[in-house]
Amino acid sequence: MATARPAPEPVSPRPMVPEPVSPRPPAAPMRPLLTQSWLDLAFLHWAVDPADVAPLLPPGTVPDTFDQATYVGLVAFRMHRVGWVGLPGVPYLGTFPETNVRLYSVDERGRRGVVFRSLDASRLVPVLVARLGFRLPYVWSRMGIERSGDTLTYTSRRRWPGPRGAHSRIALRPGDPIAEPTPLEHFLTARWALHSSFLFGRTAYLPNAHPQWPLHRAELLEWDEDLVAAGGLPAPTGEPASVLYSPGVPVRFGPQRRGV
Repeated sequence: MATARPAPEPVSPRPMVPEPVSPRPPAAPMRPLLTQSWLDLAFLHWAVDPADVAPLLPPGTVPDTFDQATYVGLVAFRMHRVGWVGLPGVPYLGTFPETNVRLYSVDERGRRGVVFRSLDASRLVPVLVARLGFRLPYVWSRMGIERSGDTLTYTSRRRWPGPRGAHSRIALRPGDPIAEPTPLEHFLTARWALHSSFLFGRTAYLPNAHPQWPLHRAELLEWDEDLVAAGGLPAPTGEPASVLYSPGVPVRFGPQRRGV
């Protein structure tokens, strides 16, 4: 009489190993789809529980972690002269303040990226193009960036599609350049792609390249915001874990690649 064989043990998937964090972009040449500059950037970051982030990421990605924590970033800056496929940047429609709420992701191939929960911008036409053409969560907001002496103040108040009135106000004083950023500072800023939900449930992977960030320490003088909570995350309850400033970099975005 034949002896029944025990059912085989389920095979656990091989753990995914994320690519190394590098402050320099990948060396492979990239035909630019979009060109732009990001100027006068304020980086504010808070540690968050990966379990709060995981449901908000596109299919096939998981929270990218540093010492078992992941981070939410509030990043305010000036977008400057967005250009398409080799055309020169547009001075008016391509130049505007922007503030984004972003998370950090890694996909099944180990590629690290950024996931945007919202991107507030002050120009309606670019907002519509980005929402319809790229399915990015851009929103139209009343915004401003003011410099007074050595202090920069970034303001944003949402118009459409909402939640109407969601806002942020950040005032900081840039400090000395950072000769050698910490591993956490590289983790938060050295990001060479974005992951985004695309059509038919697909996840898009859009690479970018720019010079290594020139980073500065910064003193946070004021912050008042509810954009993080509007993005479906727990509202920050304390001072940011990291506050940085950068004068900016020129950026190239390559064509979309298959996500996962």
